[in-house]
Amino acid sequence: MSGIRAVQKEKTRRALIGAAFNQLSAEKNFASLSLREVAREAGIAPTSFYRHFRDLEELGLEMVDEAGLALRQLLRQARKRIASGGSVIDISVDVFFEFIFNNPNVFRLILCERSGTSQRFRNATNREIQHFTEELSEYIEQKHGYPQALAYTQAEGGVNLVFAAGASALDMQQDAREQLKQRVRVQLKMLAKGADIFANYSPSSTKNSGRNFAKNSDLSKKSKAH
Repeated sequence: MSGIRAVQKEKTRRALIGAAFNQLSAEKNFASLSLREVAREAGIAPTSFYRHFRDLEELGLEMVDEAGLALRQLLRQARKRIASGGSVIDISVDVFFEFIFNNPNVFRLILCERSGTSQRFRNATNREIQHFTEELSEYIEQKHGYPQALAYTQAEGGVNLVFAAGASALDMQQDAREQLKQRVRVQLKMLAKGADIFANYSPSSTKNSGRNFAKNSDLSKKSKAH
């Protein structure tokens, strides 16, 4: 019986998380959610909510964790497609925009809480974005053999670029979204080309400029400190 109760409890917990995500929209952020409305959509009494979460903030932090996991799964999904052949950047942009289209409220949560009023939410959201950036950085470092600091800088620039584009894409019609995707592809290729030039060419020294960058930068240390 205890096993059955545990399964049912987890099912209800998942229902509450799903209900909270469903309540989000362009006009309604997490701070506007009502415990009563979330419980109603999950099919439980409001008083039963407290059997699963202490309060709405704990529910929200769980949602941020899930959003971060979804982002990291996004990277792995892109890698699988890349392994079958094709442009790394083109495939990555396609996967990212598919994620936004299929999970708009997950992305809205990340965007809103990244600069929200709650310190705990900001810390949790920025930590998930940091993990996402570091995983992308490791991929770039392994693929191109760049110094860690240079790979991290390219990854950080790429993440900032696609997140800004994603925020705009949420409210775009299909034609406008496709045009935005094309611009993002070009912008990421420009960023990648710049990183490659920086890593392999220095006009004032015979030393590799990328290596000098790694030596003189503390970015890699900062990334590991988080």
